[in-house]
Amino acid sequence: MSDESRSDDLQPPAAAGSPDPARNSASDLLGAALGDAAKRAGLDPASDASTGHVVWRAMGGWRGILEAVLPGVVFILVWTLTYDPGTKQANLPLSLGLSVGLAAVFTIIRLIQHGPAGAAIGGLIATAAAAALALFTGRGQDNFLWGFATNIAYGSAFLVSALIGWSLIGLAVGFLMSEGTAWRRDKRKRRVFFWLAIAWAGLFALRLLIQLPLYFAGDVAALGTVKLIMGLPLFAPLVAVTWLAVRALYPPAPK
Repeated sequence: MSDESRSDDLQPPAAAGSPDPARNSASDLLGAALGDAAKRAGLDPASDASTGHVVWRAMGGWRGILEAVLPGVVFILVWTLTYDPGTKQANLPLSLGLSVGLAAVFTIIRLIQHGPAGAAIGGLIATAAAAALALFTGRGQDNFLWGFATNIAYGSAFLVSALIGWSLIGLAVGFLMSEGTAWRRDKRKRRVFFWLAIAWAGLFALRLLIQLPLYFAGDVAALGTVKLIMGLPLFAPLVAVTWLAVRALYPPAPK
């Protein structure tokens, strides 16, 4: 069976018939939200930017990388340095306090400089909530539960969107390229957006597959280290692949 026929099998019946106004309205709103977020991150196919520049902007530059990595590094270092092999315990309050405190410092700096602080504030709230849960249970591995929840949510969203024929990638790109959902009438675009959504779902699934056994084993240091390794180092290449695939579908107009 060809890729085209497999992709066609995955399209909902409405794709072949008359458009559903309610569905189109919902897809337009979702596409606008996703497209706006992608544009703010520098992922605009209409822009004449290099792949490296796009990936760098998507990661937030040096500041974004530091904000994403340093709190986790601090948590792992303090946990490891205070870990007692005899009791199999570490100074959990200190590890969490320094990690959350560093995230708070990054957020305050953004607010003082009047920079885009929405993502930083959201990340700080998530970090603080995860730390509060870990303090409540007294188990360091519970500091990673929020990350598992977000991976499940994002992975499920990408997977479901691909399987029902409304790829989140396609919705975002459709908004950015001012074509709405017209991409669904193009078999090549539908196929590319389907596999891109599957690839993103696979990334989130892979994180869970590798990290959950470490969580249940209670290996906090290894879990934190693996989470960092499977964060930006895997995110960046997939952003690059997504960008190159989309640019192949929408080549920039000749100057």
